[in-house]
Amino acid sequence: MKRLIRFSVNGNPVEVEAQPHWNLLRVLRDELDLMGAKQGCGEGECGACTVIVDSAAVNSCIYPVMEVEGRNVLTIEGLMTEQGLHPIQEAFLEKAGVQCGFCTPGMIMSAKALLDRNPQPTEDEIRHALAGNMCRCTGYIQIVESVQYAAEILSKSS
Repeated sequence: MKRLIRFSVNGNPVEVEAQPHWNLLRVLRDELDLMGAKQGCGEGECGACTVIVDSAAVNSCIYPVMEVEGRNVLTIEGLMTEQGLHPIQEAFLEKAGVQCGFCTPGMIMSAKALLDRNPQPTEDEIRHALAGNMCRCTGYIQIVESVQYAAEILSKSS
């Protein structure tokens, strides 16, 4: 039996009827047509589905949708503004942190959660924050460089 849940997605209030056993990823993709978070492993191991819930990066494929009641969810679609790409997105493009693109939304969302709480992370802190995200294309060097560059861009704009 479906239940009505209310929460915010990318700053917009939403109401969704969902089965209690559904995960957040299913609701984002199938009910709200937000396709940025990807279905990868389905077990919370690859990070392709990473979104931010109330400032914490979470694997939406294992996050129970009923847990978002009254919360704020940020997806990759919510980063872009009328002015253009978010500085983290720009940094990933500039430093070649994007290859095939499948892991990119999750990587960017994990990086955003990190940079929101720690604007000047060390390389080790970046690697730790991204540890739950798998990439088969880049070898992570360009991804770490992208996050470091994003930190530089964001520090100049604040």
